[in-house]
Amino acid sequence: MSQVLEEVLEANRTYTENFGDRGSLPLPPSRQFAILTCMDARLDPAKYAGLSEGDAHVIRNAGGRASDDAIRSLVISYKLLGTKEWFVIHHSDCGMQLFTDQTIRKLLASSLKTASIGESGWHDSGEGEGSHEAEFIDWLTFSDLAESVAIDVRRIRNHPLVPPEIPIYGYIYDVKTGKLIEVTEATAIGKVTA
Repeated sequence: MSQVLEEVLEANRTYTENFGDRGSLPLPPSRQFAILTCMDARLDPAKYAGLSEGDAHVIRNAGGRASDDAIRSLVISYKLLGTKEWFVIHHSDCGMQLFTDQTIRKLLASSLKTASIGESGWHDSGEGEGSHEAEFIDWLTFSDLAESVAIDVRRIRNHPLVPPEIPIYGYIYDVKTGKLIEVTEATAIGKVTA
């Protein structure tokens, strides 16, 4: 058993000792909103948005991007579980800005092992075999942070399964201060249209 696995299972044992009445929380989020944000380990949506268990849906992926799967989750969040407002929150110093789609495709074609970054860019270990399956994935990389928030809010707003009465807010989380900074263009795009 790995040390990480042991730590996770021990933390879970401690957690269950004080689980209390959380087992009776209702399925729909009590504060009726959802957040689409990045998987970056420095982001804790419960803390930066003041959430407790049962309050909101938090959908996370690399970059906090409005992928088909993220939109699928948001639509389910609204249609079946009653969320009424959505936030798209990207963050400063995002790893998705450190490479392009072509970069990751090239790295994966070379090897499936973990790559590293240095002064001259990304380097592959060169070990093992690679795969060209990466060519068929839109990695949703970006160079402009505010623009990526606006693009994602627009993609959600224009999706045919997203009702016009849901406001969609666009923000950037500053990893140095913990502050949420509004992307006014994105919030304007996400305004209620019904």
